[in-house]
Amino acid sequence: MPEARPTPRAPTADDSASQVMRQLGQRAHQLRATTRAAEHFSAQGNEADRNTGSWLMSCAVAMAGDLAGEVDALARMMKEQPADVMFKQTVSQLRVRAHQVHAATRAADHFLDGDSAEDQDTGSWLVSTACTLARQLAADVDDSTTPLRRPALDKASIEPHDPVQARRMARATAVPQAGSAP
Repeated sequence: MPEARPTPRAPTADDSASQVMRQLGQRAHQLRATTRAAEHFSAQGNEADRNTGSWLMSCAVAMAGDLAGEVDALARMMKEQPADVMFKQTVSQLRVRAHQVHAATRAADHFLDGDSAEDQDTGSWLVSTACTLARQLAADVDDSTTPLRRPALDKASIEPHDPVQARRMARATAVPQAGSAP
């Protein structure tokens, strides 16, 4: 059976900054979803669900390690070539956050594999910490990707969570029902 997640690829000099950030964003959101699922299953009452949560955290360790490695490769590549100072600073911040997530997932995985109740409690707390850090990493990547893709002004006008805009779009795209006034 093929692997569910693509093999990480270190950025090359030919990749654009926006392309690299989108790839990092994809990985960060996969990691966020995995840690969120691990947090959910780890909090369940039965053994099978807790085992699923532990397995998901083991997957998150590998994903976090891959992501930290990709950010490290990007940082090394930027050292060797001239790059935008702001982009270098962004990558530096992402690098710190990626390594924090990796450390938290490793620690959570370690304690979830422990036999004592205290280890399990510590592991559960660390799963929540890893989930929070993964959420922050995904948000940080999103924040740094947005200016590369489109101006902030355009984004504000099409914010998907804006209820007024959503109602306006729903009215504009609604199909009239039979017997209703035009």
